[in-house]
Amino acid sequence: MHPNQVYRRVDQATNLAFAQNRGFGTLSVNGDDGPLVSHVPFVLGKDGATLNAHLVRSNPILKTIGKPTNAVMVVSGPDGYISPDWYGDKDQVPTWNYVAVHLRGVLRGLEAADLRAHLDQLSGSFEARLLPKSQWKTGKMTPDVLAKMMKMIVPVQMVISHVDGTWKLNQNKTDAVRLSAADHINREGFGQSVGELSDLMRNPPGK
Repeated sequence: MHPNQVYRRVDQATNLAFAQNRGFGTLSVNGDDGPLVSHVPFVLGKDGATLNAHLVRSNPILKTIGKPTNAVMVVSGPDGYISPDWYGDKDQVPTWNYVAVHLRGVLRGLEAADLRAHLDQLSGSFEARLLPKSQWKTGKMTPDVLAKMMKMIVPVQMVISHVDGTWKLNQNKTDAVRLSAADHINREGFGQSVGELSDLMRNPPGK
């Protein structure tokens, strides 16, 4: 994470809420030949102490978790390039603003019997956002088809031991400079979800 503490003043509850709302991240563990990385949806437990996900049975990460394995889930948010011309102040340099949360802990496999409950919890967390649509559940599938598909994936759980968040939103600048940059990136910037980034720059969490 970024070493400047001005970008790391957001509390754990806010970081966990961001990760849960995003619901998608990059899972990484150490493999024999270097880091192994997979991009997966996930759901946090209600207390934020666990993270549940699933991996396709051929995913090489599964070969590393015959015993509990240290892992990190990287959850990325909005990001974008910041031109120094946007500050209205000379002697500035380009930078890149972003939000990222890292969830660290021990990854282990779950029993196959846990898979269906996990799938319903995971899909339910996303389907609830589509209201008034009725929620999709595994029970809508033909039982034989569901059983075959479930054999192709494996449930996993991370017991979260550490949460880090970086919210790099020009908090090291004056309000006038930061707000000017927020206006510019909203109108003419590029990156990922720059409108959301602009809103966060106007009112940085933890500032």
